[in-house]
Amino acid sequence: MSKRLFDLALALVAGLILALPVLIVALLVRLTSPGPALYWSDRVGRNNAIFRMPKFRSMRVGTPAVATHLLQDADAHLTPIGSFLRKSSLDELPQLWSIIKGDMSFVGPRPALFNQDDLVALRTERGVHQLVPGLTGWAQINGRDELPIPDKVQLDVEYLQRQTLWFDIRIIWLTFIKVVRRDGITH
Repeated sequence: MSKRLFDLALALVAGLILALPVLIVALLVRLTSPGPALYWSDRVGRNNAIFRMPKFRSMRVGTPAVATHLLQDADAHLTPIGSFLRKSSLDELPQLWSIIKGDMSFVGPRPALFNQDDLVALRTERGVHQLVPGLTGWAQINGRDELPIPDKVQLDVEYLQRQTLWFDIRIIWLTFIKVVRRDGITH
């Protein structure tokens, strides 16, 4: 089975199973803070092409479009349920749309923000930019938010060299375990 076919099949099944939770989260976002339920972020995709990636909005409208760790006081920008959405990774559910569209895969390097020039440059230098970005990845299960950029890119390179369908399935399973345990999540 090809990676794309696997992604499509899994995204469609997950979309059916998660339809009700997605609707509930969207409603909760709208009821707890002004603004839309979804936040569309400009991200760097395969071959450094920019695409728009949806997430449930966990930050207040008007928050600067930078990596969370670069905000002066990230907690001050969170919506009332933003911390919960991030810790539970429920904010990521709308990315199933990006997987169905083909902008993302279930497994690959996490898509960089359009303005994370240091991360994009290092990934390009190491050939990681050729990969379709993922909902999760080898770096996410080996440190997630705590990893310095060079370490994150090294894990992305390792994924580039080792990628197989079985490795992807292992990463998805380990991601599930990390999310349940809330390992490596800062906000």
